[in-house]
Amino acid sequence: MADEQNIVSAPRLWLVLARAHDSMVDFIEGAITAQGLGISDFMVMEVLLHKGPLTISVIGEKVLLASASMTSAIDRLEKRGLVQRRSCNSDRRIRLVELTAEGKNFIEEIYARHEKDLEFVMAGLSEDERRTMYEGLKRVGLAAKSAVPTQKCKEAV
Repeated sequence: MADEQNIVSAPRLWLVLARAHDSMVDFIEGAITAQGLGISDFMVMEVLLHKGPLTISVIGEKVLLASASMTSAIDRLEKRGLVQRRSCNSDRRIRLVELTAEGKNFIEEIYARHEKDLEFVMAGLSEDERRTMYEGLKRVGLAAKSAVPTQKCKEAV
């Protein structure tokens, strides 16, 4: 019977993973909003910090936000002077979003705190445990992604 208690079933693992995710989201969102920034605004600024100027649609793909949410986030950040929209030099039809100097300084400071917050939460894991979790979660994610049925066009009968 002791062996049964040591077995980690897939449903049990899923429950622990989901609860850990929810707790981390609550912690990180709280830390970010304490800095005066909403989570979607943070995600937009973070991708611009690491990827440079991008179109709204590319930002949306990277942060997984709907177009309307993207526009709202960029409008809020632009009003605060943290980002600006500009035309692309090679194609004036393309509009890029980029961090302003003030925005770059702001997100660099918040992102540094964000990294420290994540390190704090993960401090209880050894390097080997981190690597094992990373590799295991990556395999689970890829398996789940490949198991999702693809949408097929249904022929009219």
